[in-house]
Amino acid sequence: MLTQLYQRTRALHLQAEKTGILAAILRGAATRDGLLLLLRNLQPVYQALEQGLERHRGSPAVGLLSGYHFGRAGAIAHDLNELAGCDWTASLPLLPEGERYARRLAQVADGDGALLIAHAYTRYLGDLSGGQILRQLLVRSFGLKPEHLSMYEFPGNLDAAALKRDYREALQRAAAAVSHPEALIEEGALAFSHNIALSMAVRSQLLPRLVPQGGD
Repeated sequence: MLTQLYQRTRALHLQAEKTGILAAILRGAATRDGLLLLLRNLQPVYQALEQGLERHRGSPAVGLLSGYHFGRAGAIAHDLNELAGCDWTASLPLLPEGERYARRLAQVADGDGALLIAHAYTRYLGDLSGGQILRQLLVRSFGLKPEHLSMYEFPGNLDAAALKRDYREALQRAAAAVSHPEALIEEGALAFSHNIALSMAVRSQLLPRLVPQGGD
């Protein structure tokens, strides 16, 4: 099942890396404000995802992921407290694209929860793979310290590669247990679309402050 999900979302994944604030971060053209705005809008997304996964921990499919407590919402809140101050919910705007993304996760959680697996695939596997590259870039670009980047840390798991492999296997088992695989695959595409829309919205908010590069 994960193979089909990967194939369906591969082009969207590549698009995500070439557009919006993510593209700016990858080429060293982002600002600290861009990072903060992105994190502020991802925090409610992870909160909705993690609340949904917890809500359905007893279900046949989603329950197979219940052993993994990544706690990204809390980690992002910690990073924002460190980088933007404790009033970040007021000082940093929640964009419409961030609201829509979080609202979609809440809608999915209101059903049988099975479609949350697609969002767990998109977000958590991303954090365990490309997210580790982003962490290194952010350290180099902004001189951030470990206490500023708990978003990309997984305490208690010294081997990120092993954790990624184990979680991928858990996702595979969970995806195989759903009764509507086609819907799960399309939800994965929708998750990437929400990511792209949010990334572009963050970049648009900060466009005058991005470092000019390559005529972009």
